[in-house]
Amino acid sequence: MKRYGSVIKLHPNMVERYKELHSAVWPEILAMIKECNIRNYSIYYKDLYLFSYYEYIGMDYEEDMKKMASDPTTKEWWKLTDPCQNPLETRTEDEWWASMEEVFHMD
Repeated sequence: MKRYGSVIKLHPNMVERYKELHSAVWPEILAMIKECNIRNYSIYYKDLYLFSYYEYIGMDYEEDMKKMASDPTTKEWWKLTDPCQNPLETRTEDEWWASMEEVFHMD
């Protein structure tokens, strides 16, 4: 199992829309997240920042992420959520949400 943390900002006028979308995530989206070996997934909000945390239990992260990205329902979901988001300038070229370095963990 590997833990992942990432961060992105929200557009100020889209905060309530983003929260509304996530108050009723489509069942197909939740199923795809599980199918792609993601568990214990949370998104936190503070001062226009979103922090995402999840645990990956699969064997091929890149392949699972490709599977998720190619899913038609996920693509529709992202059409709704992506306009709410404002990616960090410091993210890498291939990222939407910026990856974070884990500097401490306690079980």
